[in-house]
Amino acid sequence: MAQVNDNHPKGAELSDAQLKEFALQQHKQQEVKQSKFPTEIIELPSKGLLYPETSALSSGKVEMKYMTAREEDILTSASLIKQGIVLDKLFQSLIITPIDYNELLVGDKNAIMIAARVLGYGKEYEVEIADPFSQDDKQKLIIDLTSIEAKEYDFDSITPYENEFEVTLPISKRLLKFQLMSHGLEAKVKADVKSQLKMTKASGIDREFSTRMKYLITSVDGNDDKQYINNFVDNELFAQDSRFVRDQIKQKTPDMDMSFVFTSNITGESQIMDIPMDVSFFWPRA
Repeated sequence: MAQVNDNHPKGAELSDAQLKEFALQQHKQQEVKQSKFPTEIIELPSKGLLYPETSALSSGKVEMKYMTAREEDILTSASLIKQGIVLDKLFQSLIITPIDYNELLVGDKNAIMIAARVLGYGKEYEVEIADPFSQDDKQKLIIDLTSIEAKEYDFDSITPYENEFEVTLPISKRLLKFQLMSHGLEAKVKADVKSQLKMTKASGIDREFSTRMKYLITSVDGNDDKQYINNFVDNELFAQDSRFVRDQIKQKTPDMDMSFVFTSNITGESQIMDIPMDVSFFWPRA
C-alpha cells in the first residue's frame, strides 16, 4: 500500500492502482483549472454518509466538467461499447474530483449518469412512450432531467460513514449483515459470473443472483468467513428471507427517483411511470 501526500483527501491509503488513478485525476483537475473550463458540483443522493470518512466521496459531492469532443470519442468507441464499459469511461473522464471510482455506490453513480447527460446534451430528454390508457397509441414527450431528485431517505437510521447494515431474517431468525452495491463490487460479480459461464451453459442455471448475494452479505451470525457465507447462500438462505434481504438492500440504497407522472393526451388519465432509458439517453437522435 502506498501512502499519498497531504493533498490527498484526508490522507487515505491507496493501492498502487488507486494512487495512479488519483494522480491522473489530479492532473486532469489541474488541466481544467488552467483552461478555466466550466464545471458543476453534483450532489450525491448518499450525501457521502455511506463512505469511509477518509474517502473523497464522504463530502457527498463531486465536481464534473462539461462534455467535449474527447468524451464523444469515448461514447462512439466501438471497443468500449463492446466491452460494456463505455459509460464508466465517460463518467471517469468527466469527474475531476480525485475519487476512487470503485467506491461509488450504484445510486450515486445514477446521479452522475444524469449529470453527465445534462452536461453533455442538455436537460431535455425526448422519449416516446406507449400510452397505457389507449391501446396501440404512443406519445412523445420531453422530460426535464434537472427535475429528477434524490429519493427520500432516512439518514437518521444509519451509522455515518459505514456501508454495513444488520438485520434479523424473519424466517430463520439468523443475524445477517450486508453492504450496498458499489461499482467495484459490481465488477467483481460480473467477473465471477463470467468465470462460471461454462457451468451455467451445462446446467442451464444462471447463478448471477446467488453470486450477487454472496458479495453483498458480509457476515452471518457474526461469522464473516467467505466460505461460510457462500455455503449459507447456497444451502441455508430461505427464499422468503432472501426476498426480505433484497427489500432491505433496496430500502437502504440512496438513489435518484427515476419516476415521472405520465398524462395521456387521449384520455387525460395519469400514472406514475419509470423514465425509459434507451439508446437516445446518451446518443440523442442516434
